[in-house]
Amino acid sequence: MNQDAVISAGSQGEVLGHPRGLATLFFTEMWERFSYYGMRALLVLFMVEQIEAGGLGFSDQTATAIYGIYTAAVYLVALPGGWIADRLWGAQRAIWFGGIVIMCGHFVLAIPGIPSFFLGLLLVVLGTGLLKPNISAVVGELYPLADPRRDAGFTIFYMGINLGAAIGPLICGWLAQSNWHYGFAAAGIGMLAGLIQFRLTRGELGAAGLAPDREASAPLRRNAWSVVALAVAVLVLAWLAGVSGWLQFDASRIAGGTAVAIVCAMVLYFAYVFIAGKLTREERNRVILIVVLVLACAMFWAGFEQAGSSLNLFAERYTLRDFAGFEIPASWFQSLNPIFIIILAPLYSMLWIGLARRHLEPAAPAKFALGLIILGLGFAVMIGAATLVAAGDQVLPTWLLFTYLLHTMGELALSPVGLSSMTKLAPRRFVGQMMGMWFMCSGLGNIIAGLIAGRFSADAVDQMPALYLQIVLTTVGSGLLLIVFAKPLKKLMGTAH
Repeated sequence: MNQDAVISAGSQGEVLGHPRGLATLFFTEMWERFSYYGMRALLVLFMVEQIEAGGLGFSDQTATAIYGIYTAAVYLVALPGGWIADRLWGAQRAIWFGGIVIMCGHFVLAIPGIPSFFLGLLLVVLGTGLLKPNISAVVGELYPLADPRRDAGFTIFYMGINLGAAIGPLICGWLAQSNWHYGFAAAGIGMLAGLIQFRLTRGELGAAGLAPDREASAPLRRNAWSVVALAVAVLVLAWLAGVSGWLQFDASRIAGGTAVAIVCAMVLYFAYVFIAGKLTREERNRVILIVVLVLACAMFWAGFEQAGSSLNLFAERYTLRDFAGFEIPASWFQSLNPIFIIILAPLYSMLWIGLARRHLEPAAPAKFALGLIILGLGFAVMIGAATLVAAGDQVLPTWLLFTYLLHTMGELALSPVGLSSMTKLAPRRFVGQMMGMWFMCSGLGNIIAGLIAGRFSADAVDQMPALYLQIVLTTVGSGLLLIVFAKPLKKLMGTAH
């Protein structure tokens, strides 16, 4: 299908200078992120809560490992989810059915019981894999490639993501104070609202993402088959590596086995690209840089994703949350990151543009280094908080507030730059697969995050300062290492800089 035909069919009118379909996608994604982050804010807290209090009574180690597997799976299933839309259904249909599966998953989570808990998580993962990658693709189809409104449209869409992520933990967390399952049900109702809105206004999208374009997407489909094969290999390796964990239902072993499987799959894939990819010298240099960046990406998310696990537990157990007679739910702290993103993202955009005009904008490796160092500084704040806790005190919420502020600043320096870098650095015939590697390394970081969080035991609070120090040394040290090699890494970019 001709791109211009898609645009004209999908832009039957405008709102504030943008296609009306953007509003449809804005609110659909807002409600989906409301449901995802609302539930995620409760997940670890619910798992570690005592059974008599309505929780599952899992240990910290088990709960955080399950959390890591769940958040990693959300990234990994985006690969086959995108393939289904491109090859079989079209993005609009994938969004619709993905939202239905997500909604069902949250409502199943609202049913007490361990079987319903794991079934609900599985449904949310599968539904997110269908919806998440494809709704962004439809945003792009609303605009011609050279449309100057395109970047602004994605910025508006990004604000919808963070608006939902900010509101979800507040509402779901407040309801969970009465009953955990009310919070999970609220996430399902949020997704239902998104589905109703999508159905009523779907016509504003026109033909954008309506059907798979088999002729135009043939190269993507070939790449997708490679990615699907890689995903299957990861699942097989994960099963074999974690087989003893599956047999004994040891979540930590399963998570560790899955991490090993992802690493093996990534090593095999990059070995294939270098050996059989017929790369030119410049392409080989760029792929070497991609390897460095995806490793830095995994390290970043391993620290950043402590937000929903160890830092969430820190808010619940060790933070003073009484305010004017009202106890602030621990899950509300999960809203700080999206709120800070809404505030800071425009400032970062202006910063990069201003530096670029003066020919001072740092290259991708330097921005990655900055992101890792700022992330480490956030954990340096937690060393002080953990030292007070180890002495027997509870701490003020300001410790977590500044930690999340620094983590958000690090995220804005690294995450958007990473997505852009994959598209610029990857050889044209490997772009889809390299984006798959980016999602895969994000999943790896999430699994490692869950394993790290399991080391923060309530029975060993005296060890918390040392654990946070280890994270600081690892992240800041990696950032400094990237700075040391910034110039040679920049040269690997070639003309892509």
